[in-house]
Amino acid sequence: MSTIFVTGASGFIGARLVSELIKRGHVVHALTHRTKLEPPPGYPADEQPNFDHPNIRLFLGDVSDSHDYDRLHRAIDGCSQVYHLAGYAKNWSSDQHAYLKANVSGLCNICELARKLGIERMVWTSTMLTFGPTPPGTVADESARRAAPVKCFTDYEESKLRAEDYAASYAKEGVPLVIVNPTRVFGPGHLNESNSVSRLIDMYDRGKLPFLLGGGRNVGNWVYIDDVVQGLILAMEKGRLGEKYILGGENLSLKDFLHLVDRASGKRHFQITIRRPAALTYAWLQKKRAERFGIYPQITPEWVRVFLTDWAYSSAKAQRELRYQITPLEEAVRRTYEWLLRVRLESNSR
Repeated sequence: MSTIFVTGASGFIGARLVSELIKRGHVVHALTHRTKLEPPPGYPADEQPNFDHPNIRLFLGDVSDSHDYDRLHRAIDGCSQVYHLAGYAKNWSSDQHAYLKANVSGLCNICELARKLGIERMVWTSTMLTFGPTPPGTVADESARRAAPVKCFTDYEESKLRAEDYAASYAKEGVPLVIVNPTRVFGPGHLNESNSVSRLIDMYDRGKLPFLLGGGRNVGNWVYIDDVVQGLILAMEKGRLGEKYILGGENLSLKDFLHLVDRASGKRHFQITIRRPAALTYAWLQKKRAERFGIYPQITPEWVRVFLTDWAYSSAKAQRELRYQITPLEEAVRRTYEWLLRVRLESNSR
């Protein structure tokens, strides 16, 4: 049993990680913006995470705020391991520095504390996006490097790429750091922007989002939440310091992914292809409205461009070195769909 510090503990991945660590008997110092960790809806009673467990110690704080340094110090003090998941991953912010503050400054603050306090091991969650898009028909891995002309699509992507440079420097200086790069994560959990794929499944099944960008032909890598949580723990146990590990699942186009939703539901859903110019125009209007009136956009042109490229990646390195295992995608979609049905029943019964 260890005492473990987890940042981003109230997030989609963080909450599931905290729950799993508690099941394994660890004490968790959970850093969050919230005064209480809330279990996500729709779980059967025997699977409901126990966030009132005495082994969870809640700390309020912000990893990117230098004024919170003393509070962060108290939260991490006494811990031997760190999972750093906190960051800013939304598709837009009115503050142009939000991504750099949360994703770069936040990482540096945690690394400095880890070095000062002699943390034994640290796992930091980055993203597959830092490796860049893949050419059609190609499956890449951790050795992928962005070609010089390829620029980042989004501020989020750029901030994570910059943070990885700092992470590499800290690792060379002796911070015992392992980096994991999850792909498109989905599954039971809070239905927030971090769990946008599950929200997509829900809206598609309700007939509220039948639109397929570019006909849904572009390939992504889709991974079940439980696999990512297990991958994080395996990276802590077995990961080589300074190395990166892609925590992914199967590569599939959006169109084929939604066919799995059709199969899970037993229904055939209506689909409408939306072409690139129309999608970019709509996203541009959404962004301009956000900039002028502060109304959060459904999507921005930068993220449209992300979804109109391929992101096909392999998790073979994690499978080989960490013994990482992948839930078959059809099974993962079925489990998520069944959970969404329970969420709807629970919502309707209120």
